[in-house]
Amino acid sequence: MTTWPATAPTGSPTQATPPTAHEVPPAHGDAETTTAPPTPGAPNASAAPGTTAADAPAPSPADTRDAPAFGPVDTRDAPAFGPVDTRDAPAPRPRDTPRSPGRREPQEARPPARRDAEVTKAAILRAARHLLARHAHADITLKAVADRAGVSPPLILKYFGNKETLFSQVMSFETDAEALLDAPLERLGRHMVRHVLVSQTEHGADPLLRIVFAPLHGEQGDILRANFRTQVGDRLAARLSGPDAGLRAELAVGTLLGLGVMFGIARGTHLRAAELDEIVDRCAPVVQAQLTP
Repeated sequence: MTTWPATAPTGSPTQATPPTAHEVPPAHGDAETTTAPPTPGAPNASAAPGTTAADAPAPSPADTRDAPAFGPVDTRDAPAFGPVDTRDAPAPRPRDTPRSPGRREPQEARPPARRDAEVTKAAILRAARHLLARHAHADITLKAVADRAGVSPPLILKYFGNKETLFSQVMSFETDAEALLDAPLERLGRHMVRHVLVSQTEHGADPLLRIVFAPLHGEQGDILRANFRTQVGDRLAARLSGPDAGLRAELAVGTLLGLGVMFGIARGTHLRAAELDEIVDRCAPVVQAQLTP
């Protein structure tokens, strides 16, 4: 740092030394001076007076006599790297990318649930039997059957073709008679009573009750009566021994029909409030008395 002498030596006149090109006089009150950047072609402050930057001696080159020499790198002892063996390497994981807002990840298409054809047909037949036991054949539409079965009307046409084909099966008692008579003769009365009640309470369709509405179905009612006689009454009579087998069979079936009407149509309050086993205990002996006198 360059300072300005405040006074001259004793005996000499006071004279300020003019600043060089590289020095700026300090501002009033500043403690230090600042150095201005050198001006090209201006004299160098560090050089001797009367010389310029061009006359300044060039810096001597660094002495590298004792510096270690670096030649080519010796790689003879370095391990050789061949192709990377990735046979045992784990498969790379897919890169996680942030999901943009509102974007839904693609999902695998699920195959549509397939219907069990036999289960669907059984549901349609149960619905048609239920309606036929409460409405005239002419008043029942395929849509009403479909709504009760939980299917579409076209599906009914797919399985049965048309309404007449569907109701020709509904008017048959063949399958119902097999389930109704599926018990040994000595226990058949109890089985028949329970089967009628369970069919109404759990399956929503009485196996015999649709015969009650035969007069409402016109010509279809005649088909219904003929099927009922041969498939239910005559079949039961064939299993009975002793006199008047046909009469006893019809009395037994009539008892079941009366129970079905009172429970499902008249909806007797005392009957429907009773326990199922209690009803069976009271009715079964009446039916069985006609089967095994």
